[in-house]
Amino acid sequence: MSAEYATFGLAPAMRAGGVLANGDYQVHRDFLDFIVDGRPLLYQLSDLDAVSPLASDVPPAIFTAQVRGLLLEADAPLEGGRYIIYGCPECADLACGAVTAAIERDGDDYVWRDFAWQTDTHADLELNGYHGIGPFRFPGAEYRDALTSLLDTAEAAEAGGSAESGAARRRVLLIGARVAVLAKLAAALRTIGIGADITRDATDVPAEELRGYGAVAFGRAIEETERAAVRHSFDRAGVDVAYVDGLAPIVPLLVAQIEHALDRSPLERRRLTRLVAADGEAGIEVTSTCRVHLTAYRLDRLYRAHTLEVFDGILEPGRHRIPLDAKAVKGESFIVARTTGTVLVEPMAR
Repeated sequence: MSAEYATFGLAPAMRAGGVLANGDYQVHRDFLDFIVDGRPLLYQLSDLDAVSPLASDVPPAIFTAQVRGLLLEADAPLEGGRYIIYGCPECADLACGAVTAAIERDGDDYVWRDFAWQTDTHADLELNGYHGIGPFRFPGAEYRDALTSLLDTAEAAEAGGSAESGAARRRVLLIGARVAVLAKLAAALRTIGIGADITRDATDVPAEELRGYGAVAFGRAIEETERAAVRHSFDRAGVDVAYVDGLAPIVPLLVAQIEHALDRSPLERRRLTRLVAADGEAGIEVTSTCRVHLTAYRLDRLYRAHTLEVFDGILEPGRHRIPLDAKAVKGESFIVARTTGTVLVEPMAR
C-alpha cells in the first residue's frame, strides 16, 4: 500500500484523571500527542483511552529513549519494526493493549504503516489491524525537527537541569474554610497524580514556589477580598494559573473542575467542546466519535451529596441533546461530562 504525504507535529494533550462514580480513580496523565494533517492522531481511534509514550511523568532517560526510537536511532521494541504509538494510561503495560505501528525510512521520509491493536509481542494485522488508518508518509526534515526539539529539554532534565516539565505545573493550591473537605480533596488529587497543597494565605509564599502551581481552587466560603489577595500574589510573581471557584463540597465534582482547569490544550483539539445543562437536559458538542459519560451530582435539603450516572454512550461528531433523569436535577445539581481526554462541568440552570 502506498503512503500519501501527511504533515507531522506534536501538541500537548491530557488524559483527564478523576474520581469516578463507582469510587474508582482514573490517573491524570499529561503527554504529547501526534498531530497528523492538523488533527490529533488519537482522535482517529474512536473509543480509546490511551496516551502516547511521550508522557511528561516518565523519567527523562526513558523519554529520550522513546524519542530516539521514533527517530529510528534505536532498535524497535517489538518484532516487525513495530513501535508503541499509544499505550495504557494507568500502567503502560503491553498486556493491557497498545496501538502499534511499523515505522521505517524511505529515502529521507519516515513512514508509519500497519497500525494495529497489540497485547503481546506479535501483531495480528488481519484480526486486529486498524485498516482505515494510514499509512502516513512524513517529510524527513519536518518529522526530525518536531522530535529532536524534545531532546534538549529531556537531556537537560536527565542531567539535572532546571527545565520546566509538564509535571512541574501539575500542582493545585487549595484555599477553603472546610478543612475536612480540603483534606479529602487533596488526598483524591494526589491519588490520581496531581499534587495538592492547602493554605488560607498565599501572601508570603515565595515566587519560586508559586510557579509550581497550575491552578488555584477556592471554596465557596472564601470572600472576594481573600480571593483578590491570592490573585495579587500570583500576579506579583508573574505566574499564570487557572482559578477554580468550587461549585459544591463534593470531592468528585471538585476534582472534575480542577481537571478542566488544568487542561490548557487548544479548544479545537479537544474532543468535548461544549456542555450546557438546563431544562432537564444536557447539551453536548463533540469534535470526533467518542464515548461520553455524564454524571450528575446534587445536594439535597440536608446538604447530603448524591451521585447518579445519567448517560454512557458513543456519540458522533456534532451537537447532541441528552434528557436527564428527574432525580439528577432535584435541588442544587451539577453535571460532569467526561471523554477520554476532556472533562467539563456545569451547574444545572434553573
